[in-house]
Amino acid sequence: MPRTIWSGAISFGLVTVPINVVGAAEDHSIHFHQYHVTDQGRVRYRKVCELEDREVPQDEIGKGYELTRTQVIPITDEDLSNLPLPTAKAIEIDAFVPLESVDPIRIADGYYLQPAGQVAAKPYKLLVKALSRSSKVAVAKYAWSGRERLGLLRVRDDVLVLHAMRWPDEIRDPTELLPPPTEVSEAEIEGALALMDTMTMDELQGPEFEDRYTEAIAQLIEAKPLPETPEPEEPAAVLDLMAALQESVSRGKASRGESTGPAEVHQLPQPMKATAKKQPAKKTAAKKSATKKTASRRPRSA
Repeated sequence: MPRTIWSGAISFGLVTVPINVVGAAEDHSIHFHQYHVTDQGRVRYRKVCELEDREVPQDEIGKGYELTRTQVIPITDEDLSNLPLPTAKAIEIDAFVPLESVDPIRIADGYYLQPAGQVAAKPYKLLVKALSRSSKVAVAKYAWSGRERLGLLRVRDDVLVLHAMRWPDEIRDPTELLPPPTEVSEAEIEGALALMDTMTMDELQGPEFEDRYTEAIAQLIEAKPLPETPEPEEPAAVLDLMAALQESVSRGKASRGESTGPAEVHQLPQPMKATAKKQPAKKTAAKKSATKKTASRRPRSA
């Protein structure tokens, strides 16, 4: 089940349709990580202050508009929240237009709109039926991430689809990319049309439209041998300690003129734990003390 990206409502005149926005597409690409070749440790990007040359935590990071390399106008979340944004929780339909009138270059990512609960079922279906029968699409405004956007609403298999749209001033003028003036004959045009007829399909289905590159990458990964996991090494501190002890013993023998052969370093005996069995020993000690006292009281022989 795809997760909800945004929740709000479609505003259609006096009709309100509560909806949840979910992604209409899935990314099946194989993604790679950067890693250190020598030890296979992950290499990550960190946010570093250019002036202090240190990593900055998130609570020290703010927004700003850069006038020059040394002048930044800070913009806070409070500043942005005070801006007028009537479409913060609604997709407001402004007009209905024929789909052919919308330049596809202005259409971006698509999202499914899901009715939010039973209360939204009837107005949702009403909008679906009206759009389908009119053969038109709706142009609407909505706001995500604090920015107002333009969108296109259409119907796909009885489900409402929202396409993000680019504003008119975001589209570059292509006239400067036109080729130099040239002539094309009628026979050449007819030949191109004949070729198009041989390549015409009813729908975009078949092996020609499968992602062969991703499949090839998957096969490449499967064919690679798994890297050997290095065995854990002995703790370096323990090895250094034993070497230092043996060296100390050898030096001590050398200073006394003894043989400096391989030194034997033994582990220290573990201290004995105190137990309740030591109690009788106290009684024995007491008896011995009493015996000594009795012996001292005996009269010496003349």
